[in-house]
Amino acid sequence: MNYYISDLHLGHANVIKYDPRPFENLEEMHQTIIKNWNSVVTPEDDVYILGDFAWKEQIGIEIISQLVGKKYLIKGNHDKMSSHLESFFVWVKDYAIIQDKAQNTQVVMCHFPIAHWYNQYRHTVHLYGHVHNTQDYELFRQYENLCREKNIPFLAYNVGCMLPYINYTPRTLQQIITNS
Repeated sequence: MNYYISDLHLGHANVIKYDPRPFENLEEMHQTIIKNWNSVVTPEDDVYILGDFAWKEQIGIEIISQLVGKKYLIKGNHDKMSSHLESFFVWVKDYAIIQDKAQNTQVVMCHFPIAHWYNQYRHTVHLYGHVHNTQDYELFRQYENLCREKNIPFLAYNVGCMLPYINYTPRTLQQIITNS
């Protein structure tokens, strides 16, 4: 099974107030992410992290070793990768296109929202993060609505961990499409 999530910002204390996230401190946020992740992901599952995994490398290393599943990273603007941290991932890329077998759907993944993506007119889904739950996200949603008014297919979903339907838990493509 494939799972997706973005913008964990492990080790980034200020993200708690910026989003705002419902945690008293980083330890509570980290423990919630670990618990939620391991409650749904099995060792055989693939988890695609769409950027901004860890603010601090050492914390990223400590936490990734506690997360089950095979992990893939689409780099975000805050992902400064050392070879040691990179070794915990199957691969690290700026952008990727995969086939989600459970949904028989092609998925374009990038940390940043893309206005028009590969095979958009062939029902390919675009997953992204970066914009959290901000005015930038609302602006992208307005663009999405304009495209739909013009009959332009627009299957794009924000998988930021702080969004209510993600709730700091990796989600399947079906869950993302159904609950967004």
